[in-house]
Amino acid sequence: MQIPDLQAWALQNPWMAAAAALGLALLAFLFTRLVVAHALVTFVARTKTSRDDIFVKHLRPYRVAWIAPLLVIYALAPFFPEQKIIIERTTLLGVLWLTTLTLYSLLNAVNVLYESSKNYRGVSIQGYLDIVKMVFIVAALILTIALVTGQSPWGLLTGLGAITAILLLIFQNTILSLVASIQIVANDLIKEGDWIEVPSYDADGDVVNIGLHTIKVRNFDMTYSVIPTYKIVDVAYKNWRGMAESGTRRIQRAVTVDMLSIKFCDDDLLARLSRIDLIYSFIEERQEALAAYRQHAGADYDSPLDGPQITNVEVFRRYILEYLKRRSDIQQEGVPFLVRSLAPQPTGLSIELYIFAKTIDWTIYEGIQAEIFDHLLAAAPSFELRVFQEPTGLDFKALADQSRA
Repeated sequence: MQIPDLQAWALQNPWMAAAAALGLALLAFLFTRLVVAHALVTFVARTKTSRDDIFVKHLRPYRVAWIAPLLVIYALAPFFPEQKIIIERTTLLGVLWLTTLTLYSLLNAVNVLYESSKNYRGVSIQGYLDIVKMVFIVAALILTIALVTGQSPWGLLTGLGAITAILLLIFQNTILSLVASIQIVANDLIKEGDWIEVPSYDADGDVVNIGLHTIKVRNFDMTYSVIPTYKIVDVAYKNWRGMAESGTRRIQRAVTVDMLSIKFCDDDLLARLSRIDLIYSFIEERQEALAAYRQHAGADYDSPLDGPQITNVEVFRRYILEYLKRRSDIQQEGVPFLVRSLAPQPTGLSIELYIFAKTIDWTIYEGIQAEIFDHLLAAAPSFELRVFQEPTGLDFKALADQSRA
């Protein structure tokens, strides 16, 4: 039977023709879904690589299978002259948006495959993929309008020039975010996995996603902060990536000494402190220098202000320095390594440690820091130094008991 004969039969038997068309569409759908799509999913599940699993997961073959019956109905539209235009436009709309959704999903698969590759270094391409997604959506909308109105899509595109200003206003944030994304990538400002602090957005944690419009930060309290991408280049923030790359983390903390306990070391104190192995050589050298000065000064020597006297806080600082040098978990070279006295304050004299631990692991870092200062707080009395702290109720009680006694 020729095509004209089939068209004539369809005009004479519209309901049977419609049923035959739907039957063919159903057969096409069942074949593509139960045979083609199922075979593809089964084959991918049996392969060893996981890349094709990611691809097929986002491709969603069972959804793509709907394109086949739509194409069959579109091909049979000429057999229904009165409904031809409606059938063609409706099926083309279905094919258009199924194709758009499939391409949209495949771009997500590209991003997942990129971030799961061995060469991934935290530089996100999701922002650029989002731009491509927007292009697909805009193109689909233009083609949808063209199909519904029956106009040429090129005519619609030429008419967009009149509403450019409105589009720029609508997509202002998108344009700003696009420029910011380019700056972020070009200047290597932020990568996924970086620890950043953004005080203006109460963000302090790891970057988990960099999109076209937003940057998602998982804070250390397990909350999330969302920062507009274009704002990250306008606000102050701190990126801790340099610390992670160096493999060290700074310790900057002080022990505050009561200034009333600072004094010159007498011979008895020096003799007792010289038994400490870490500072034996240092004290012996200072004692020899002091003895030489005494011999040279003779009767003019006036203790304790004459000569190279040594204070207990100076010996304590030297002890801290030698103690830190012998710790294998402290970085000795290539970074600042200081033990210094800060300016006297109403709370006492602060002896600050400015050093770097050989780790970036938070738990290990805090353990090293705590161990060092626990040791120093316990060692201070051996140098006849008192660690300053605010008076408590027990202090006032002791004063009251003394006054009553």
